[in-house]
Amino acid sequence: MEYAERLTVPWWLWVPGLGAAGLLAAEIWMGSGGLRAWLPFALLVPLAAAGLWWVGRIHVRVTDGELHVDDAHLPVRFISDVVPLDASGKREVLGVGADPLAFVVQRPWVGGAVQVILDDPADPTPYWVVSSRRPAKLAAAVLAARD
Repeated sequence: MEYAERLTVPWWLWVPGLGAAGLLAAEIWMGSGGLRAWLPFALLVPLAAAGLWWVGRIHVRVTDGELHVDDAHLPVRFISDVVPLDASGKREVLGVGADPLAFVVQRPWVGGAVQVILDDPADPTPYWVVSSRRPAKLAAAVLAARD
């Protein structure tokens, strides 16, 4: 069982992001003519779009016996358990009692997550917390790849 997901920014966050870039460009423009009339819009709006795309670039995959989260990868043989988390469970795991050595890839616009508990004596990382829109399917894919 393979799994793939991209943690893209939802459309409703693009509207205020691009709107803020347009508002900032209008403030810089301030009714001037010439280069100052169009340059802020030509720079800031594409820059904001590129920033929103970059923030939503994270890929989560389970392939070839490994869990890939962006550039990081973890062989499934070092995974002892995977716990799917809803929004409140994610908040609890990332709260005050969180382990500072944990590996965390968390996106605030994604409600769910999985906690991947590690069993590797050579690695000081106790667990990974990874955002996921479908945490139960991700957990099942990791456990299926491990078994």
